[in-house]
Amino acid sequence: MPLMVISCPNPGRFLPLDSEEGNTPCMPDHDLIRRIAGSTGLPESVAARVIEDVLAVHSETVDSYVRRRHAELQIHGTRNTQAFELIAAELKDRPFAAPDLSVRQLRRMIYG
Repeated sequence: MPLMVISCPNPGRFLPLDSEEGNTPCMPDHDLIRRIAGSTGLPESVAARVIEDVLAVHSETVDSYVRRRHAELQIHGTRNTQAFELIAAELKDRPFAAPDLSVRQLRRMIYG
């Protein structure tokens, strides 16, 4: 299934939407934007975009990352064998959104 995008409130920006999982990046609250802007000296609009980018990275699922990264590598002419090896290595260092877990699944994590 292709990766869909939703438009971001900042003109010209698009955020990933994983239609299978229903994951969308969270919009940062204004207090966080002010705090990051104040601690870095960035304008609030730039701080908001940085926060949105970080949230987007942390909300991406494994499936959507693999599809997106494979498409990027194919554009540059990377063969599948090399692309899959590269993606497998990259997955070890990437943060991913937690899957949706039922109460039963959570209980099994704790009690087996």
